[in-house]
Amino acid sequence: MEPRKLAEIFLDNNHESVRQARREAREALGADHALLTDVVQVVSELLANAVEHSDRGPVDDLIGLTLTDSADSVRVEVSDAGSTSRVPHIPRDRPGAGRGRGLLIVDRLSGGRWGTCEHGRGLGRTVWCAIPYARPASSGTGSAGTGLRLPRALSTS
Repeated sequence: MEPRKLAEIFLDNNHESVRQARREAREALGADHALLTDVVQVVSELLANAVEHSDRGPVDDLIGLTLTDSADSVRVEVSDAGSTSRVPHIPRDRPGAGRGRGLLIVDRLSGGRWGTCEHGRGLGRTVWCAIPYARPASSGTGSAGTGLRLPRALSTS
């Protein structure tokens, strides 16, 4: 299967855009898509990180969201202005932390298939991940059979 772009949208750099991005992802994938729950969760986490951590330019740079479907995964890309002081990373284990676990969730849902691309000074950054269709068997009751149990505080509406 040739990769197929499902959506490419640009959002304002504000917290309302996280909700809008989830709606756009649901619409682009359709209600019966096998990875809908996981993709929407990842979109939410990556957009929230972009709003929270990216630098803002003189006109509050836009955030780009691209969803691409392929034979083995759905790729999610979030592009923003980047940050001169922060690099996306998974923080050390912080039991009970209510914040700062977005990339840990992305890492688990993507099976470690995520990364960043720096576009050059002042040109921004893209954080991407690929949510695979094939999952290892799991006895957990997490998102889409991944075995990942998300605390209620981290689930999306």
